[in-house]
Amino acid sequence: MPVSSEYTPPDTPLDILHEDADLLVVNKPAGLLSVPGKGEHLADCLISRLAGAFPQVLLVHRLDRDTSGVMVFALTAHAQRHLGLQFEKRMTRKTYHARVAGRVEPRSGTVDLPLCVDWENRPRQKVDHEQGRAALTDWRVVRHEGDSTRIRLFPKTGRSHQLRVHMLSLGHPILGDPLYASGEALNHDRMMLHAEELRLKHPDGGRSLSFRVKAPF
Repeated sequence: MPVSSEYTPPDTPLDILHEDADLLVVNKPAGLLSVPGKGEHLADCLISRLAGAFPQVLLVHRLDRDTSGVMVFALTAHAQRHLGLQFEKRMTRKTYHARVAGRVEPRSGTVDLPLCVDWENRPRQKVDHEQGRAALTDWRVVRHEGDSTRIRLFPKTGRSHQLRVHMLSLGHPILGDPLYASGEALNHDRMMLHAEELRLKHPDGGRSLSFRVKAPF
């Protein structure tokens, strides 16, 4: 079944990967918003669920509703500023695991295509060489599986829907993507995109940290 456009967030317990005085790292389930959307029906989200146990929780970055995987939240204002600057200055290292339609060739490459919102079809994004903001994604094939490919994605920028649009631009949409896949590629029970690993510096002392969760598909 295709991913539904209706919002029916999963009723799963919080999956806390790491907790200390400054930061909180969690494994976000697919189908759950990172932050509230517009309207009461979109109020249920990861940060509101976390706030029940961690009232001081602060947002640092987001994952799309249908993307699962590693997310970091701050527990102090200092940590939020420190982590936010790491994302802004591209000091973090993010690795995603995806299944995409078709057999991707060659084994690795880079997509360097600027992106902007497709105003007539919001929330879709599109490649736009005149109005778009720079967006860069490295990719590497993990293995071919019949008429699909497992691939690791290494975004160097953090544009909205970047990985989804960049894979579509190669002719290999992410399986189950409710906005950019079509036909058989859409016919999956979730979007096959997972934030597999996040590397960052701890806001108190600067030590390197790495958090990883294997893709559940």
